[in-house]
Amino acid sequence: MESSILLRPYSSPSLTLLPPPLPHQYKISRKNLNFKSTNLSVKASVNGINSVVTLLDYGAGNVRSIRNAIRVLGHEIKDVLTPEDILNADRLIFPGVGAFAAAMDFLNQNGMAEALCRYIENDRPFLGICLGLQLLFDSSEEKGTVKGLGLIPGVVGRFDSSHGARVPHIGWNALQIKKDSEILEDVDGQHVYFVHSYRAMPSNANNEWISSTCNYGDDFIASIKRGNVHAVQFHPEKSGDVGLSILKRFLHSKSSISKRPTQGNASKLAKRVIACLDVRTNDKGDLVVTKGDQYDVREHTKENEVRNLGKPVELARQYYQDGADEVSFLNITAFRDFPLGDLPMLKVLRLASENVFVPLTVGGGIRDFTDANGRHYTSLEVASEYFRSGADKISIGSDAVYAAEEYLRTGVKTGKSSLEQISRVYGNQAVVVSIDPRRVYLKTPEKIEFKAVKITNPGPNGEEYAWYQCTVSGGREGRPIGAFELAKAVEELGAGEILLNCIDCDGQGKGFDIDLIKLISDAVSIPVIASSGAGKPEHFSEVFEKTNASAALAAGIFHRNEVPIQAVKKHLSKEGIEVRTNVATSLTQAVQPSTI
Repeated sequence: MESSILLRPYSSPSLTLLPPPLPHQYKISRKNLNFKSTNLSVKASVNGINSVVTLLDYGAGNVRSIRNAIRVLGHEIKDVLTPEDILNADRLIFPGVGAFAAAMDFLNQNGMAEALCRYIENDRPFLGICLGLQLLFDSSEEKGTVKGLGLIPGVVGRFDSSHGARVPHIGWNALQIKKDSEILEDVDGQHVYFVHSYRAMPSNANNEWISSTCNYGDDFIASIKRGNVHAVQFHPEKSGDVGLSILKRFLHSKSSISKRPTQGNASKLAKRVIACLDVRTNDKGDLVVTKGDQYDVREHTKENEVRNLGKPVELARQYYQDGADEVSFLNITAFRDFPLGDLPMLKVLRLASENVFVPLTVGGGIRDFTDANGRHYTSLEVASEYFRSGADKISIGSDAVYAAEEYLRTGVKTGKSSLEQISRVYGNQAVVVSIDPRRVYLKTPEKIEFKAVKITNPGPNGEEYAWYQCTVSGGREGRPIGAFELAKAVEELGAGEILLNCIDCDGQGKGFDIDLIKLISDAVSIPVIASSGAGKPEHFSEVFEKTNASAALAAGIFHRNEVPIQAVKKHLSKEGIEVRTNVATSLTQAVQPSTI
């Protein structure tokens, strides 16, 4: 996605945004640059090597996870503040996230493009991640033609969705190793996590750089290696224990790490199993994980207390260790009046991201608002605080419904909705739209302006058709828009993924609403996550076999230990459905209990 504004680097406590970037007609000038090289005055060591890792963080997306991964592996971090910091680095990691043009603007405006080129051309230890790989190429088509660093021949282009590939490419995919690369020695046969809409393609001109490819419609470049220079399109900091092994091999000498036996049989994009945690305060003010029954989260007792199924950080860690492919937090009560005032939820993200190295999604209250002092905050500012706290993706619910209604009414993309703002800066792969529909039964499909389908199970009065009315405010208010119409509209507005719930199925344990999920997953070209109704492993295989869902989410059956995550994955594997099988090991299991 293209970007018109850029966030300040991670170290800045301010939510202020930088001015719009300069036009993209530039060349990297290598003349009249006199960088003064100095050595760090203090160099700590781990196992006899310098433990300081230099991090080039240009300020967009979730970089907290790579910071946490580096620290878990025993290293300190020095942030790049000047071009000299790049030239003086012993090991440099560039975790680029967001838009190609915005990142190149930042590098050029701050004099870092030349320093980065010189560092890499001198064969210094370098690891680029995601955008940190793409920027090494000649150019990108993300916003017209934008020049890159020009170190690797090739153009970064968008995935071709004309043959059925869903864009963005989101999920756990397999690598095809093309040549020896020290950092990939534990990866063969394992899945790693991708989230991107653009990719570089192999060619005769760049073949000498390629260390692995990945197939998603076509074979694209998944990693490069030449000398001490490495870069990967996937996210090792979000690829669980396998990803941490990649980082460890980059940060440590080859002789200090033994090769682990790999037993994986990854061959293609895996179906994802996602654990969802509905988080709210109970009547005592404690932050708890709860679960609704058709969106009712209170026990049917005399006390009518909020259903308490555990502490959010502890459960997130447990699900990561159990093999969840993603963890989703939904804040179902806070942010109604003051989104940035909900410090406990931000703390949940920060603590969870310290030991959960798979993607974290968070939703709840992401919208424009004005506080009691009259200070106006944009939804982009709210989302930015989430990203800085450890979120990889933002889930938008009610605000997306209102934006879609306005877009369908006027046909105009204003660029002002939370969906459009966040997508423009962070990329559509960072934006999930959560849809909460309920069935409205019909005798015939002709009497309604919204898309209706013939349903598998007739309604209470024998109705054979239904349309799916979208709701807002946690299912409390119905809106004059159908799930089909909403899904199509939010895709056009910039959503990168749809989380598809169903109020009728929520908490029932009778299976997903296959009619609904098939309707929506056939209608859009972005990934769809099936949600609501899972009660046993067979429900997961059913939704993957009968619909085009890319992932399936569950909550209550995991919280209550009725169905373990690994039981779901074993069943899916038995049914011939590819899933990620590797789980967390000793690298991340030694954690302290959390109070939240």
